[in-house]
Amino acid sequence: MGEARPLGTCDDPLQQTYDLAMLDLDGVVYVGRSAVPGAADDLGAAAESGMNLAFVTNNAARPPRVVAEHLTELGVTAAPEDVVTSAQAAARVLAERLDDGAKVFVIGGEGLFEALEERGLRPVQRLAAQPEAVVSGFHPDLRWATVIEGAIGVRNGLPWVASNADMTVPTPLGPGPGNGVLVRAVAEFAEATPTVAGKPESPLFHETRRRVGGEHALVVGDRLDTDIEGARRAGYDSLLVMTGVTDLAVLVGAPREQRPTYLAAGLAALGRPHPAPERSGSAWTQEGWTAQVSEGTLGVEGSGSADAWWRVVACAAWTHVDDTGEIAGTTGLAPPQPGEDGDGR
Repeated sequence: MGEARPLGTCDDPLQQTYDLAMLDLDGVVYVGRSAVPGAADDLGAAAESGMNLAFVTNNAARPPRVVAEHLTELGVTAAPEDVVTSAQAAARVLAERLDDGAKVFVIGGEGLFEALEERGLRPVQRLAAQPEAVVSGFHPDLRWATVIEGAIGVRNGLPWVASNADMTVPTPLGPGPGNGVLVRAVAEFAEATPTVAGKPESPLFHETRRRVGGEHALVVGDRLDTDIEGARRAGYDSLLVMTGVTDLAVLVGAPREQRPTYLAAGLAALGRPHPAPERSGSAWTQEGWTAQVSEGTLGVEGSGSADAWWRVVACAAWTHVDDTGEIAGTTGLAPPQPGEDGDGR
């Protein structure tokens, strides 16, 4: 047997090998309110090939229909049933534990309300209504009085499910405090730990397969600690795209549990095979690129596609950190921009 490689190999285009793509949204399909360049066309081609597309989000604030409307505005074909949220995964977790019609206290907004009602549960926001559980999720207009009352319910022993534990949410001003901040506050006050439904935990991935279908799923994301680690935990292959929050500095230090099966510059990679780089001594090569770590610093020479650049960089950096325990420096190293030396999309 040959030496294990840091990245997987796929001889055929991913959209022909996998019949379901579980796609993260912000950083993969869009950034803020704008589509990632080429994303709509790339996803359209994947769908035409027969791949099921599921748009999977840890955001519990927006109902699926609102997310689908946003995607449609960006030119991405999406119906509400193609969108799966952490609110829906949380509602599933609760529905499996509670009787039909049970009341659930909601620390959150309409996304959680609609998800609970879909599962035959009754959302409330008063402890006087005698809820049997508490569910929490991010909502920008959440009242602090609701947080207080829900936290008291958790402290009094009500089972608690959190839609996700993301520490940040994207805003026009930059990252802001996410649901994870609220989860920590309630957990500290109530001395309790919630069941988490969203990424990187498995319920959201399993809920997606139930709703959208597919026998051979691929998780597509831009975050190592949610999308990629979550895929590994749930037993799915993954594709990391470099259009979102993971940058070069984060990538080179990725721990084993957060390394993807495949790596590419963007969603155009769904329509391509994924060869793994070849190793020669300390150097890794693919197409015209060669990457290696010398005296603790990562260097890249040659030319080629952006996909191949990211792959050789990752392989060189990860084998270095595995062998030495040290993260390679990246001073002076910059990835090719879209359109430079081949198709950067």
